Amino acid sequence: MLDVLDYGMDRANDPNVVKKKTVDFYRREIMYYQQSLMRSTVKSSVSVNGILKYCEQYFTHDPIMSGCLPSNPWITDDTMFWELNAKLVEVPTKLRVERWTFNFSELIRDPKGRQSFQQFLKKEFSGENMSFWEACEDLKYGDQSKVKEKAEEIYKLFLAPGARRWINIDGKTMDITVKGLKHPHRYVLDAAQTHIYMLMKKDSYARYLKSPIYKEMLNKAIEPQETKKSSNFPFMRRHRRSSPSPVILRQLEEEAKAKEAANTVDITQVMSKLDRRNQPKPDAPKAT
Repeated sequence: MLDVLDYGMDRANDPNVVKKKTVDFYRREIMYYQQSLMRSTVKSSVSVNGILKYCEQYFTHDPIMSGCLPSNPWITDDTMFWELNAKLVEVPTKLRVERWTFNFSELIRDPKGRQSFQQFLKKEFSGENMSFWEACEDLKYGDQSKVKEKAEEIYKLFLAPGARRWINIDGKTMDITVKGLKHPHRYVLDAAQTHIYMLMKKDSYARYLKSPIYKEMLNKAIEPQETKKSSNFPFMRRHRRSSPSPVILRQLEEEAKAKEAANTVDITQVMSKLDRRNQPKPDAPKAT
């Protein structure tokens, strides 16, 4: 809870206080359940298809399911995997670059992807959009003591009239932001950040994937080859055979015990007992 960290015991919402349930409380509760009932539902078949599509798309990018290339650094002495996938490596791997095409979030989450996208935006004379988004992220997750100072700097640099790196946002979003800056907090620029995020996602992202910058990055990307194949670690690229069923193992054990017991039995004694049983019994004496 960020409120606990920001305001300590003096925060507005104290979970230890028992609130009285007033008419307004029940009214809001009824409204909440009505909205929940009106919420659209999705068929289970559609949900399952979505999960399958997601798993198929990310299967080759999952180090556990597909293995690490060139080798697994957690069980070997080769740390090349970490070096190839460093945050701002000069030449990224092909799997990493291909993942940027999945969605805009994958691109903007990757520091190397953001760097490449920023280079593209500068050529389109809109590099301030990415700089503003990164400044808002720093405001969210930075020190609480510097929130007010950072918020004022961001406003002067990107939002104020005649700002040096002015960004284009609509009037309604600007009004919400200016009102919030009177009492700045971590999320005071959320409305403006969301507006710029959607602008980059809907407008610039598609053009970036078709741009020479991305195509050149994809052509230069590294495809590491597997170097170490022998390992006892269960999650590797080599497919392993599944272990036999416990039922089959139990049947094999019982058959082995039966064969062992059969080998220890003396056949001559068994045959003599059978002969005795098969001999005809003498007739009982007749009564006089």
